[in-house]
Amino acid sequence: MKICIPTLDSGGLEGLASDHFGSAPFFTVVNTDDKSCEVIDNRGTHEHGVCSPLQNLASHGLDAIVCMGMGRRAILSLAQSGVDVLVAESYKVSEIVDAAQRGQLKPLDPAQACGGGGGGHCHH
Repeated sequence: MKICIPTLDSGGLEGLASDHFGSAPFFTVVNTDDKSCEVIDNRGTHEHGVCSPLQNLASHGLDAIVCMGMGRRAILSLAQSGVDVLVAESYKVSEIVDAAQRGQLKPLDPAQACGGGGGGHCHH
């Protein structure tokens, strides 16, 4: 399975997850079969409601996004593209990947989406 984790840094498997999807400075894309990863720079691409990160990730053949929180529009847009949105329960990328390998990640309910634009953090 190919997953994408919004991250605070470019540390790969040693990186730390970001609280938010679109405003994350980096995306770490991991193939859970062999733990190979690629880090994508997302700095300067985010505007609330525009979802430009989704366009940047479209060519990566993702099965799922694993994050702490995400806006409702992004969740629905990903669902329409066939990409699952799963909830991260750790800030360590390596632990998130291990949980994905074990099938322990749960879907993010659109009803629990972040409000967006409010400046506050939402954690799930």
